[in-house]
Amino acid sequence: MTAPPVDGHAPGGTAVSSPFSGLLSDASPSPSPSETTTPAVASIQDAQESATNAASWVEENWATWLAIGLRVLLILVIAAVLRVVVRRAITKLIDRMSRTAEAVDGTAIGGLLVNVERRRQRSQAIGSVLRSVASFLIMGTAALMILSTFQINLAPLLASAGVAGVAIGFGARNLVTDFLSGVFMILEDQYGVGDSIDVGVASGEVIEVGLRVTKLRGDNGAIWYVRNGEVKRVGNLSQGWATAGVDVTVRPTEDLDHLKAVLAEVGAVISKEEPWNEMLWGPVEVLGLDSVLLDSMVVRVSAKTMPGKSLTVERELRWRIKRAFDQEGIRIVGGLPAQQDDEPTADPTAAMAAPSAYASTISPQSVAASPLTPPTTTK
Repeated sequence: MTAPPVDGHAPGGTAVSSPFSGLLSDASPSPSPSETTTPAVASIQDAQESATNAASWVEENWATWLAIGLRVLLILVIAAVLRVVVRRAITKLIDRMSRTAEAVDGTAIGGLLVNVERRRQRSQAIGSVLRSVASFLIMGTAALMILSTFQINLAPLLASAGVAGVAIGFGARNLVTDFLSGVFMILEDQYGVGDSIDVGVASGEVIEVGLRVTKLRGDNGAIWYVRNGEVKRVGNLSQGWATAGVDVTVRPTEDLDHLKAVLAEVGAVISKEEPWNEMLWGPVEVLGLDSVLLDSMVVRVSAKTMPGKSLTVERELRWRIKRAFDQEGIRIVGGLPAQQDDEPTADPTAAMAAPSAYASTISPQSVAASPLTPPTTTK
């Protein structure tokens, strides 16, 4: 079998027609590839090259990206878990502080000195501050670690933060002082809501304790806003116990035994009646003579009371003592010197001089003593 001739000629020299000969003869010479490239094809090729380069770059750096992503995810997970654990630990510690109260002076009434509401408010304030500080430290540290993972230079950031902190410290030093003072006041339990305190610049009942300002209600109803940084001393009248003291001034001629018996009877009666038996945390004691003068003597009566109830007990004691003394005929003196009952009353007109004759203008003495009127002369 002989292969067909390629050039269109038979072996004997006779021309042979091929079905593709017409097409080959009519076709023009093919142009070069550079002449057939269009702008669309060029853009497609550029896109293919860019995609190829991007794919190769991703292929080269995907391991680094994956490592950075895993590291960031690990930092976030550890920070979140640590934050939850720390906050729960603080909450449990605050709850334990709320459930326990230390006795004062080892007495049975020590557990009553700090009421449940006060301890709850103080514990909530302390817990809120501690949780906020812990969250700030944990999340701030995690943020810095994430920035360092992306190979960001933290030196300028830390320097700027340091300069800003110094500027804020100098510009808002009073605010920082108030805040720190408020934190330590709450931690040390210097006073709480409902306490009657004296802070020097103002006094009254505490109605709100903040980290910057303490709000007081004065005796006349005025509300005082006291900055915590301005409080140099605090006198708390509601912690522990209070003392009700009454001074009774009587004549020096009174029978001391009878006087002591009457005062003891008043104290025994008030200690058994409602609601005074709850306000009194101890018996009413007659301490004895506080002072002895020529015209009076002072007997001191004292009792240990519930915090903040000393004035109420003092008023009731004065009321009962006055009624008991009136029934027993004991006279209370004070102020001006007491007058003796057996001395006669002095005549108020005894020291007055007799009226003078010269007081009347028509009396002979006044007429004789008046100057003469000079005679009038006529021209």
